[in-house]
Amino acid sequence: MNSSKPKLCQESYFDSFYLEHIQSVNNFAYYKCGDKAASLDFVQDAFSKVWENCSKIDFEKAKTYLFTTVNNLFLNTVRHQKVVMSYAKESPYVDQTNLSPEYLLEENEFKQKLESVISDLSEEQREVFLLNRIEDKKYREIAELLDISQKTVEKRMSAALKILRKKMEGINI
Repeated sequence: MNSSKPKLCQESYFDSFYLEHIQSVNNFAYYKCGDKAASLDFVQDAFSKVWENCSKIDFEKAKTYLFTTVNNLFLNTVRHQKVVMSYAKESPYVDQTNLSPEYLLEENEFKQKLESVISDLSEEQREVFLLNRIEDKKYREIAELLDISQKTVEKRMSAALKILRKKMEGINI
């Protein structure tokens, strides 16, 4: 092993690594989540993980490790939010004690069918659909966030809605 290679665990090398990549990784995190505070959290957590694992990370691969870590932290948060959302959608504002068992069963079946249909959408369609319908983002905001044209967002949303209508046909709510 070449001992003249920079060592990530040496504070001076880590500091220069940090300064070299902080802006680009922060932009990347912001583009992923669209939230400045959350993107800063992802970046800080990622740099912490790089520091914690500095002895295991090859200096030449540190940038890839950093960006992959930010992406994984973002994906973990999205997965967590989906779980939280599914619990929140269990109608917390409805007094469930007066609802008929048939209604509750139908509602549950509808939710399962809808979740299944949404999960069957392509990743691009699902991302646009959820950003618009769940996170209430406008097409323009989604286009900026995903670095695609607004026309592409419109096409993906249109395709997603077409699929949803077709697969949810005949289900009443």
